[in-house]
Amino acid sequence: MAASPPLSSSSSSPGRRRTSPPLHSALLREDYDEVLESEVFIDVNRLRKYARHGIPPEIRGVVWKYLLGVEKSDRSNEFTQRKARYEAYREIDKENVEVSKRVRGEATRYLARAKKDNLLDPHTAPAIFEAVICAYINCNNQVEYSPSFVQVCAPFVITMKSECDVYSCFERLVNVIYESLLDNNINKRVAQFLSYFRTLMPELYDYFEEEELDVGEWASSWLRYLLAKELPTQSVLDLWDVYFATPDYVALHPFVCLAILRHLKDSLEDLEQSEIRSMLLRLPKMNISRIVSQAYNIRSEIQARYGAIVSVRA
Repeated sequence: MAASPPLSSSSSSPGRRRTSPPLHSALLREDYDEVLESEVFIDVNRLRKYARHGIPPEIRGVVWKYLLGVEKSDRSNEFTQRKARYEAYREIDKENVEVSKRVRGEATRYLARAKKDNLLDPHTAPAIFEAVICAYINCNNQVEYSPSFVQVCAPFVITMKSECDVYSCFERLVNVIYESLLDNNINKRVAQFLSYFRTLMPELYDYFEEEELDVGEWASSWLRYLLAKELPTQSVLDLWDVYFATPDYVALHPFVCLAILRHLKDSLEDLEQSEIRSMLLRLPKMNISRIVSQAYNIRSEIQARYGAIVSVRA
């Protein structure tokens, strides 16, 4: 397995390709730099405020670590804490024959689909997927392996500069997903989501029923894995910028899913069953900022209709 990552935060990611970052607002980058260059305390609230409008790709990994709580806002013991985290990761058993085989197969399929994005190095990324996911399963025997773990892990492989950081962020997110399952099982969440769907978009809902679409197939995946499987990679990165900046993003997620359905409504109504299924399982690229804005509007609309919102967790 991969060796322990270096402590330097400036090393290049072993699993991603080096690409020239797109141009971003100079003001936005300066805002981030002002926060991140603080030697004593990182103002995470300011990072959240900025992240809701997007994070420049070259610093996305650094910002995500603060938003997810992997790095602490108090920098007085930063080096010591980081070293301890790296050493703890190095000691985790990353051997799991059964899981390794399944991860390798799913990673190969994922990388083939994501080849056009040119965001991951196909030579080094598979070993990182394997090490990180096996380490997580070995430390969390109560969690059952899912092929979707590869897609959930991928944004961290793309953005993080060390395997340990990939693991730490992946662990935080999968724990949130797993805990949400304990709070409210997937069948209840799908049922409530479909109730909102039927209320807001009755014509599209009825059309899905006419086409005998298996709603449970796509709705459960959408709700469970934060659209990591369905959205194009760049859209996942943009969406997770907003999610990690939102304290209770799991409560917002179902309304994002509804916003996507509303956004695609006209296109979906022109398709037949197999074409609808294909689109829902492989969503097109979309403007995430507009989708999130629509999600907040939908949440307000639901609240106005029902008087209160019953939490639907992702």
